[in-house]
Amino acid sequence: MTDFIFKTKPYDHQLDALQDSYHKKQFALFMEMGCGKSKVAIDSFVQLYREDKLDGVLILAPKGVYDTWYSKEIPTHIPEEINYHTVKWSNSNTLKKKKELASLYEEPERLNIFIMNIEALSTKIGTQQATDFLFKRRCMFIIDESTTIKNHTAKRTQNTVRIGKYAYYKRILTGSPVTKSPLDLYSQSYFLDPSLLGFSSYFAFRNRYANLIDKTLGNGRNFKQIVGYKNLEELNEKLSSFSYRVLKKDCLELPDKVYLKRTITMSDEQKKVYKDIQKNAKAMLSKGTVTINHIITQIIRLHQISCGFVGLDGGNISELKSQRLPELLEILEETDGKAIIWANYRHDIQKIEAELSRIYGENSVGSYYGDVSQERREEVIDKFQDPDSPLRFFVGNTQTGGYGITLTAASTVIYYSNNYDLEKRLQSEDRAHRIGQTNKVTYIDIVCEHTVDEKIVKALRRKQNIAQTVLGEDHWKNWLV
Repeated sequence: MTDFIFKTKPYDHQLDALQDSYHKKQFALFMEMGCGKSKVAIDSFVQLYREDKLDGVLILAPKGVYDTWYSKEIPTHIPEEINYHTVKWSNSNTLKKKKELASLYEEPERLNIFIMNIEALSTKIGTQQATDFLFKRRCMFIIDESTTIKNHTAKRTQNTVRIGKYAYYKRILTGSPVTKSPLDLYSQSYFLDPSLLGFSSYFAFRNRYANLIDKTLGNGRNFKQIVGYKNLEELNEKLSSFSYRVLKKDCLELPDKVYLKRTITMSDEQKKVYKDIQKNAKAMLSKGTVTINHIITQIIRLHQISCGFVGLDGGNISELKSQRLPELLEILEETDGKAIIWANYRHDIQKIEAELSRIYGENSVGSYYGDVSQERREEVIDKFQDPDSPLRFFVGNTQTGGYGITLTAASTVIYYSNNYDLEKRLQSEDRAHRIGQTNKVTYIDIVCEHTVDEKIVKALRRKQNIAQTVLGEDHWKNWLV
């Protein structure tokens, strides 16, 4: 047994994962959200550093997650006796930032850790900085939330795979490597090593594991449509040779999840606008070729009306009388302790924050979405997790706050409005339901009946991907009734 050193004691499943993987050149940690995969990765590179097998770590993670590595995960889990230095990426070109980047190369004997947001690999300067670091250090290259490179045609995926050849060790971390399709696995595995799955091209991989039929669009263009999958036992067997898979239910004694629904109805004003938009959407989609973007655009417009507003030209908003905010306030009156409130639209987040500040005081609420600075986001998380802080309500959208952060101070999670992306729903649920949670977590969906809102929530609770569901033969019509 390897003589590991730990700053924080691992759970049994974390120790198993570490022993299986730390010494391997390529490995995938498929550990469900909340199982502590970041700690396993950290313990792995600490051990390799102790054995003088690496002196650098490059970590790529989505926005909202990469800062958690910098401010929480690494300081929490790296032992005090390890001489390490951490730099967080920024596209700033200031003298201070240049000095920070240069500091990664000043002490060859030190463990130098460079943390970047995955989006930086879509840029020339970000890709170059990552390449330089990998080239000049003996590195472990970690992709956290590796489904961010599942699209084999995306620029950041191609850049990530290309520069990966300079890494001594490579790791991918994700709770669910398959978010929409088993084909999501191709580029994630290809990053680790092109030989792992035995296919040199995505199309050969697709032909082996997907059932395809020929389809023709209205403009006469032919394409292959995926209608199912095959040979998945073979694929799972290949994955098992270079991955560790664990689910929360198998390794953690976490409390239960409880799902509730609060139903509201549209106001007369909403009904009128909804009916008009619905009629126009059906007429438009009945003409010519229907794409997923066309359908989702119309679903979003109807969903916004059910939330109490309508988007106008020029980015303006027109408010509609709605029961949604009063219903949220009623739920909060019935709720003890802290609560997470997810809302899909910036307009709703701002409205919720303003109303909660008015009722409970401005120190009672903090928001977490694209317009909020990184410094303020960190402050909101710290205060929310602090039991002595007056910050009681965390209000955010799942696009920004649904990944990588820990919000176990709350045992009530309210979906004021849902995003239609299944992965974002699942990720956001587990911000509260993870290591450190001691209470059962209650999830409450506010649902506007007889609208597309009902269909969104029903699909998400059934763990159906909405984009795939609506694309079937005329299925979009069922969503616009």
